[in-house]
Amino acid sequence: MSGEQKQPRKALSAGMRGHGGMLVGLDKPKHFKRTLFRLLNYLKPRMIPIIFVFGTAIFGTVFSVFGPKVMGMVITVLFEGAYETIAGETGAGIDFRKVAQLLLLLGALYVTSSLFQFLQQFTMAKVAQETVYDLREDVFNKLNRLPIKYFDSRPYGETLSRVTNDIDMIATTLQQSITQFITAFITLVGITIMMLVISPVLTLIAVFSIPLSLFVVRPLLKRSHRYFSKQQKTLGTLNGHVEEMYTGNLVVKAFGREAHSISEFERMNDELHRAGRKAQFISGIMMPLMGFISNISYVLISIIGGYFVIQRTITIGDIQAFITYTKQFSQPISQTANIANIIQSTIAAAERVFELLDEEEETTTPRPKTIADVKGHVRFENVSFGYGDGLLMKNVNFEVKSGETVAIVGPTGAGKTTLINLLLRFYDLDGGAIFIDGVNIAEMDRNHLRRLFSVVLQDTWLFRGTIKENIAYGKPDASDEDVYAAAKAAYAHYFIRTLPDQYDTVLNEDVTNISAGQKQLIAIARAMLSDAPILILDEATSSVDTWTEIQIQRAIKKLMQGKTSFVIAHRLSTIRNADLILVMDDGEIVESGTHEQLLAKKGKYYSLYKSQFAYEATS
Repeated sequence: MSGEQKQPRKALSAGMRGHGGMLVGLDKPKHFKRTLFRLLNYLKPRMIPIIFVFGTAIFGTVFSVFGPKVMGMVITVLFEGAYETIAGETGAGIDFRKVAQLLLLLGALYVTSSLFQFLQQFTMAKVAQETVYDLREDVFNKLNRLPIKYFDSRPYGETLSRVTNDIDMIATTLQQSITQFITAFITLVGITIMMLVISPVLTLIAVFSIPLSLFVVRPLLKRSHRYFSKQQKTLGTLNGHVEEMYTGNLVVKAFGREAHSISEFERMNDELHRAGRKAQFISGIMMPLMGFISNISYVLISIIGGYFVIQRTITIGDIQAFITYTKQFSQPISQTANIANIIQSTIAAAERVFELLDEEEETTTPRPKTIADVKGHVRFENVSFGYGDGLLMKNVNFEVKSGETVAIVGPTGAGKTTLINLLLRFYDLDGGAIFIDGVNIAEMDRNHLRRLFSVVLQDTWLFRGTIKENIAYGKPDASDEDVYAAAKAAYAHYFIRTLPDQYDTVLNEDVTNISAGQKQLIAIARAMLSDAPILILDEATSSVDTWTEIQIQRAIKKLMQGKTSFVIAHRLSTIRNADLILVMDDGEIVESGTHEQLLAKKGKYYSLYKSQFAYEATS
């Protein structure tokens, strides 16, 4: 919007961006327990399915843990039967019937375990998606209740990240990480019990390898974390550079800065290469080191276990089962550690979402007043307002009678658009009052108030959808004939008819398949169709050519008939016939009157008009 003074939006630094511009490197949560309990409240309505998930996780893991033990029993039967046959001892040799029974039992264990795991994943997926569905509903409804100042003081990317990335992280954690954590914990307990049952001595050897591994890799973890942080930061900077060069491609080419852009990219890419190489190298040698320590423990277990087999204190099948358990023992530990980090990040993401949900909402008016038959009589009475600590406007007073046209002029940043924002109650006043037909707008419901206005902004905004849907946005129940009539009145009908699908042409997300002037014509047609009693035009013809502007001015003149109109204009030649012209400077109305009256005063308006007239004459 032109002339608007507001708090600048905080730009996302390049170092905060990750893949695709998403935020990376979430901080640890500030209030872990409080956020966790609040997140659990979203799970309360689904406690029965969650209990079922816990049950299936327990049974599925228990059946799976018994598998290696039964396999060991099969090996023992085969070994003892083969040994008896080779040694020529009396006996039946290999008891294939018992082997078959054990294999059937083993198959039943794994099938049952898989069935429980399927039920677990299926139920948890349903619980997670329903929970996140409720969370998304709350967030989206919250966004509709937030004041404009919230969006003005924050980057769009940050809010978008909370609505998409953070909620997606919560969904993924609920669906996968929680069930993995339960399974890992039960697996760890079950494996430990089975190992102790087989041999406490061998269990001690297996467990001792874990702190030894941690002792060896701990220094590497610290170094790798430093390099990974640098890699992530450099990646964010590189992505930010690529995003800027891509979106500003025309400007880069126009100023011949391609070589500089490539040079900057190569510098960042080289820095990313060096940081990534070190990070990946240190990370890559961790697993071989841990594997080496694990293999040493396997060797010790095999030697000591072999001795126990010779002494007939342990069967050979139990040794095989024990080695399998040893290999599985470290997996739930690493899973638990990884899940703990994921949960930390998830709680941090949930905290960011809840911060959004806790933001101060637009104030609601108890027992709001309505205006049945709107005349459009507007009065500003001692209005004061500021975006921050200081006041931008002080004691603004003026009155616009029903059906009059008021033009608001002044230099950029004078407060013209701010005046309109206050009229639409995008912001609440710091002092004074605004009246429409004698009713204080602070005592009116915002939706009712805004339905009294048709608005055409300088920064035209169209939505993804057909042209017909965009024109009918303010009046969804409008007939096709009404849409066509509004488009004709706005002189948009001709160019719409030349499009391949005419009124059914779908505008893409960036609305780049039509020109800026055509977008503004559609916005004007949208305002014409809504046909509200008060009209606001914020530089409505700024993006059209001179001939189209003349046509639109004729259409707007018809549109203004019988309506109270507020017109923000930079080209003063377009507002000569206004009933009242307000000249603003530094948030104050320094002059007011008709075109002729203001010229006769030879004040601020006279200077603006003459300087613009001189510029247009020489250009």
